[in-house]
Amino acid sequence: MIDMDTPYRARRAVRAASGLRRTRLRLLLCLLLAALVGAPAAAASPAAHTAPSGGPSAAAAARWGERRLDEVSFLTTHNSFTNYEDSRWSSVNQSESVRAQLDNGVRGLSLDTHWYERSTWLCVISFGSDCYPSDVYLCHGDCKTFAGATYALPRQSFHGTMQTVVDFLAAHPQEFVTVFLEDYVSAEQLRQSLGRVRGLDALLFRPDAWGVREHGWPKVADLVTAGKRLLVFSDRPDREQLGVAYDRSWTVANYWSLGDLGDDLSCVSRWPDVPLDRQEPGFRRLFTMSHHRNVPTVLTASLDNGAKLGNRIAGQCRAAAGGRAPNFVSVDFHRLSDGSGRTPASIVAELNAGP
Repeated sequence: MIDMDTPYRARRAVRAASGLRRTRLRLLLCLLLAALVGAPAAAASPAAHTAPSGGPSAAAAARWGERRLDEVSFLTTHNSFTNYEDSRWSSVNQSESVRAQLDNGVRGLSLDTHWYERSTWLCVISFGSDCYPSDVYLCHGDCKTFAGATYALPRQSFHGTMQTVVDFLAAHPQEFVTVFLEDYVSAEQLRQSLGRVRGLDALLFRPDAWGVREHGWPKVADLVTAGKRLLVFSDRPDREQLGVAYDRSWTVANYWSLGDLGDDLSCVSRWPDVPLDRQEPGFRRLFTMSHHRNVPTVLTASLDNGAKLGNRIAGQCRAAAGGRAPNFVSVDFHRLSDGSGRTPASIVAELNAGP
């Protein structure tokens, strides 16, 4: 007897085998597509290109090494806010805006804070161009005396400039910035102004909270990893609770002026009771070195900012500070030099490359 189901069973077996092959083929194609899609995504990841293995701490270590904060030198600008780009000044100390200074390697800024009380009279005589609200502004003297000389228009608010600093740090997560305040406002006025700076609190490094006086300065890489990348000093002692450190408690500083002729190259302390070589158990103050004249000009900055600056550090200031390099090198017109091939930026780089 012939089994009539045999051809049917054979055809069904062939179809099953064919279906299994198609299933395997589809699975193989899916795996290949997944690999092709996943490969570009991994290559496009910024972290794959910019961050060393190990994450943020490894990136910070690659940038800063093992150096503590008191072992690093920073290019600093004198009267950073008096410049040609942020406002209209008749005489300036810098040619670039605060943001441009930061973009070009400046990591220390000096700002003068003053309180301005809104003036209807100034609003009227300026034909509406000086109708600013009461606030903390950056002025070089009284905020109502001489427009263009002691203050500029548009008025530069302190909180606006600090926002510029915070925004720069947000865009450059490996950088550390220090701000020095010549402070003519009350602690409450400063508090209100700082409170308007978005993202400030998360960035503020507070030496007292970190136990610096007991344990010494932390490594810069550790500060960067912790996100504490902004240090603010004031010449007023009553604002530590705001996260603003009193400079005479944490730093040493030389007298700020080279004299009218630029020939006073001595390096003597700005504060007679705080010598440049002051020694304290387990703690070393940061050293701020000023190198500029009484009246800033492009010509004198060009004469002062090259070999003269480097020689003064090596010959006078390093010795006066007990053999240590300055942590902050403060100059006028930081991009200018004497043609010697040495600039404030290159001199700071030499200090950081040295022992």
